[in-house]
Amino acid sequence: MTQGAGQGPEVERTATLRDFRVPAYVHETGPFHQDQQDDTAPPAEESYPEGYTPTQRDLPVIHRGDTLQVPVDPAPAAPAPQPAAGPGPLFVVGDVHGYLDELMTALREQGLINDAGQWCAGTTRLWFLGDFTDRGPDGIGVIDLVMRLSAEAAAAGGYCKALMGNHELLLLGAKRFGDTPVNSGAGTATFQAAWLLNGGQKTDMDRLQDHHLQWMARLDAVEQVDGYLLVHSDTTAYLDFGDSIEAVNDNVRETLTRNDADECWDLFRKFTKRFSFRDEGGADAVRTLLDTYGGTRIVHGHSPIPYLLGEVGSEDDEEGTGPVVEGPHVYADGLAIAMDGGVTMAGKLLVHQLPLEH
Repeated sequence: MTQGAGQGPEVERTATLRDFRVPAYVHETGPFHQDQQDDTAPPAEESYPEGYTPTQRDLPVIHRGDTLQVPVDPAPAAPAPQPAAGPGPLFVVGDVHGYLDELMTALREQGLINDAGQWCAGTTRLWFLGDFTDRGPDGIGVIDLVMRLSAEAAAAGGYCKALMGNHELLLLGAKRFGDTPVNSGAGTATFQAAWLLNGGQKTDMDRLQDHHLQWMARLDAVEQVDGYLLVHSDTTAYLDFGDSIEAVNDNVRETLTRNDADECWDLFRKFTKRFSFRDEGGADAVRTLLDTYGGTRIVHGHSPIPYLLGEVGSEDDEEGTGPVVEGPHVYADGLAIAMDGGVTMAGKLLVHQLPLEH
């Protein structure tokens, strides 16, 4: 007990039930507001004395039966880290030129898409070498497919990418500049006339949308993968745009961004050059590109294999009388691989896995 006033010094006090009363701000049915009265609150004079220390009896006692005993299994061992998977197989696709059905067939034959046309090749890497439109019936359908496969392949851990071809430049120019005269070096010309002359399809132009134009304008011109230097055209004109892959790609994109008709025409004209690797000195031309941009072999489209073999003179020879193309053409001392099977000339749309034997 606590002695009354004048009864001597305080003695150690033992906690009683009153010591554990609910504080004034807590009530059985909820918190009290400060203006509510709590009849159970201890008087101020019975507050704990200065220097009070709880004794063992002040502490709640928990008996074994008051708690639920829950067995705890030991934590499972963390799985051993798996080695990072390497890149998947590498495939390249030659010029498509609007032949969507032939492309779908070739991709299915290589196990890259399923019967529904969806990516089913996991971590495989797929490169298109350019020229998606013109001459064939459904260039926009081809672009739509490549754009969709790019998203599906990325989701599966692989990729589907594409290079800039001269026909992408031609379609961009025809859409942007139309009949605006440009200095062609041999008199005046227009992108519209050149596009029609090179197989431009009205149905493609009618279906061309902004996202198609943006996608084409952002394509790279040169890439190197697994020691293969990938380009669209069999020309050394890439050297005019820089001495590194990054410089070439940046300069091509910047030229398109400036939107100058003459500059874009000059870019298109250089991308249309061909046969730099075919004739005498061809192997040296390939080596110049490889020395500049890296890689050990060059892979290109643009020039149909029947052209390179000298057995067909032009893409107007569509009677099927040219050589039968069964696969890529390796030439220039084994340093160059041509991937345009001549689908516009009753040839074959090539989809092939690298590496390729000499």
